[in-house]
Amino acid sequence: MQNSSSTDAIDRECMTRAIAAAAQVRCSTAPNPWVGAVIRTEAGRIVEGATQEPGQAHAEVAALAEAESAARGSTMYVTLEPCSHTGRTGPCVDAIIAAGVSRVVMGIIDPDPAVSGSGVKRLRAAGIEVDLGVQADKVTAQLAPYLKHRKTGRPWVVLKLASTLDGGTAAPNGSSQWITGSEARVDGHRLRAESNAIMVGASTIRRDDPSLNVRDYSPPVAPLITPLDPLRIVLGKAAPTARVQPCREMSGDLGLILDQLGSEGILQLLVEGGAGVAGEFHRRGLVDRYVIYIAPALFGGDDANGLFEGAGAWDIGNVWRGRFVAVERVGEDLRVELAAQDAF
Repeated sequence: MQNSSSTDAIDRECMTRAIAAAAQVRCSTAPNPWVGAVIRTEAGRIVEGATQEPGQAHAEVAALAEAESAARGSTMYVTLEPCSHTGRTGPCVDAIIAAGVSRVVMGIIDPDPAVSGSGVKRLRAAGIEVDLGVQADKVTAQLAPYLKHRKTGRPWVVLKLASTLDGGTAAPNGSSQWITGSEARVDGHRLRAESNAIMVGASTIRRDDPSLNVRDYSPPVAPLITPLDPLRIVLGKAAPTARVQPCREMSGDLGLILDQLGSEGILQLLVEGGAGVAGEFHRRGLVDRYVIYIAPALFGGDDANGLFEGAGAWDIGNVWRGRFVAVERVGEDLRVELAAQDAF
């Protein structure tokens, strides 16, 4: 019989592996959540699974298929509560029960009203031991876009910006491309690959004529399918010959736009600018995560364009204050991630 401390250590290690398995499919599961599962058999063998593309196996079923008969009497670790309803696939709880799994360890409860605790109840009613909350903080951070979408109906909004150390985004003559280095641009394409949609203003299309694809990103561990280019959204009109085409043109209240995108299954929206769009999202409090790439460069004056257009805080007491989520060197640049105080 294992003691409590050794069981806790095994639980944490196996959940860490499940989180890592989920990370490998981050770009290929939407609108489903990217979930990882690990099965530890009675003999101590470890089997991993992750959510496949929509319409195919969920993480739990993928792991059970790999374990086969060895799943009987095993412990399953899964980052998110197993589903208990029929969608494109059958209920995962039914597969777990049929396989004879004796214990299920979960990271967090699924807030989706179709699941939300019912998976736990079904498993316990079948005599399966269920433990909750292992590595819950890490799972919550990993699934933040999905959790927000299920709780609010809106996508998780990431605002990506790039500037010099003194906050300049474009020179007075309008030139702005390649403030940061190639490594930062590749990392920006990673954000695109993780997002279901990317949004820019029409002025950015006219000025820079961007493609807004993921051409520079190759996952370090090959996912189940190649990451797709996100839906490209232009606030305003884009010329028929613009490289962003085909794109979706939208206008109107940003909150209503987010509601519309959420209803279409968009879990994460990446906002890339320009400064007018960035300023409006910021002032409306619609940004969940700020990702700012800072180059070791200085415009050295007060006439460069800044990160935001429009009126900012009039008084120091009204300055927006968040918290640093991460600061990391990317090539010669820094990537700084900010979140609101009460955000994930």
